[in-house]
Amino acid sequence: MSISSTTDVVSQGGRWGHRGRLQTLLLMLVAGLALTLAACGGGDGSDADSGTDETLDLSGDDAEAEETAADDAGADDAEADEDASAEVDEESAEPEPVEDTPEAVEVTGSVRLITHDSFLVTEGLFDNFTLETGYEVEVVSGGDAGELVSRAILTAGQPEADVMFGVDNTFLQRALDADLFESYESPGLATIPAELQLDPENRVTPIDYGDVCVNYWTDQLDGPAPTSLDDLTDSAFASSFVTEDPETSSPGFAFLLATIATYGEDGWQDYWQQLTDGGLTVTPGWSEAYYGEFISGGGDKALVTSYATSPVAEVIFAEVDYDEPPTGVLVDSCFRQIEFAGILAGTENRDGAEQLIDFMTGTVFQEDVPLNMFVYPANSDAAIPESFEQWATQVDAPLTLDPADIEANRSRWTQEWAEIVLR
Repeated sequence: MSISSTTDVVSQGGRWGHRGRLQTLLLMLVAGLALTLAACGGGDGSDADSGTDETLDLSGDDAEAEETAADDAGADDAEADEDASAEVDEESAEPEPVEDTPEAVEVTGSVRLITHDSFLVTEGLFDNFTLETGYEVEVVSGGDAGELVSRAILTAGQPEADVMFGVDNTFLQRALDADLFESYESPGLATIPAELQLDPENRVTPIDYGDVCVNYWTDQLDGPAPTSLDDLTDSAFASSFVTEDPETSSPGFAFLLATIATYGEDGWQDYWQQLTDGGLTVTPGWSEAYYGEFISGGGDKALVTSYATSPVAEVIFAEVDYDEPPTGVLVDSCFRQIEFAGILAGTENRDGAEQLIDFMTGTVFQEDVPLNMFVYPANSDAAIPESFEQWATQVDAPLTLDPADIEANRSRWTQEWAEIVLR
């Protein structure tokens, strides 16, 4: 086994690295648009003239009727009527004033949202929330999922924010045991599948989900692609497989959980021994694995622990045009991650916190999630992007473990893993 010692840049997970590339692409598009608008700014205003002509054309029947009436009344009256008609048309060509804009709404306060460092939504998305409620949203970055929970425990009762988003099912039980959240049954729960609702007391609300899976570069495999976790122990696959350290990486920990869910308490250790003996490579985090050791980043490893949605990112961010993703997903390896939002106990803005939870479960927010965070919306009514429908791998029966079992055994599992793999 080989171990990469490069410092982890994006240890939170694969989808965050893909999203960083999206941020760069968006900045480039914005810069290009600004240059285009600047170049067009000195034009002759023909577009505006065209818009006025279109309005006049649409009202042609009325103008013709007025001219007929004017002929009956005399030439002078016709001229006056035509002038009046033109004034009416010019007024109708102007856009209706929009009263309910973020600038026009009286802001009554703010609601504070603490989330992981990689949280991303479309710029201006929360303006919709301000329109609906009068509350502005202040977003505070608080590290990865584990750090979020640790910070909240340290400030329990006097929270840094009103709402937390980003605690997932691998840290959920720790947060619930620490009584970090107040119960709230959002109306949005009606649109969220029961299998995503892990807390019967509704202290947290599901917002999105994704699957951590082994990915492979299709045309770089020596033979058929693996179809099971067992296949990975073959030295031909193990020697070309890179995964992340479960002690420092979210997807790395999820893959460890996948093997525990598959082989049980008495079998997962032997499985990892076989992977290690076969030549497994381990990195501190996802970025080193995917964009370092894996072929996508110029490495020589054909298999990597990433996400079921990573093939979508490969197509979107590819420097060449792909008809289909160059990567595939080993569905047998997929472990489900669910991210939640909850109202932090002790908030001084319970009303704003409830309304933010409701907004985050609504379709406006939910449909913004996939191409920003490369996960699926929890709301079953939210539209899924065509790119997800076309290129993301559907995982109908993902591996899972009870959050209470994860919390009770986390330290022991990672310690045993280290003794097998890193010794």
